[in-house]
Amino acid sequence: MSIWWSLHLRREAASVPLARRFLLGTMETAGVDPDISFDLSVALSEACANAVEHGGGRRAGEDKEDLGGQGVPRGRWDVWDELPGAASARYRVTAYLDGEKCRIEVADSGPGFPARCTLRTAAQQHEPQQYPSLTAEDGRGLCLIEQLADHVHFGNRPGSGAVVSFDKVLKWRKDALLMVS
Repeated sequence: MSIWWSLHLRREAASVPLARRFLLGTMETAGVDPDISFDLSVALSEACANAVEHGGGRRAGEDKEDLGGQGVPRGRWDVWDELPGAASARYRVTAYLDGEKCRIEVADSGPGFPARCTLRTAAQQHEPQQYPSLTAEDGRGLCLIEQLADHVHFGNRPGSGAVVSFDKVLKWRKDALLMVS
């Protein structure tokens, strides 16, 4: 058995704990080890916080029921039908628990990442890497995701938007409902 879900959330601070609680509830119900659940929930919180802060050109919480300046009406949930160059007030979180792995993806419609995209495995996490300075106000979230997940990919959606995807091998409680045979 596997579990898959997707949330379409407003770029508001309140959406971050909502996504985190949804993931934790799913993992608890499935029987995932609490330490693994915690690591993935912190990584998800960081990815969602990035989407809220950097995921679009409009202020978080602005609604999109306008004509977008191009005469095309857009509905409340047309998150992925954005006009080219338009910023979204929403982002998407998708999670897959399947077999021995949990994969999570957070996608937004912001400017995306710089040209350098990163794919790091657990083995590469021990290689030297540049981290934000100790006095930096931000910039630690992506590094934290890399430390908490087994595989991480930072990329860009075609057109516009960032995608953070990461996965981790699951450990199961003895009474797990989805325990791998």
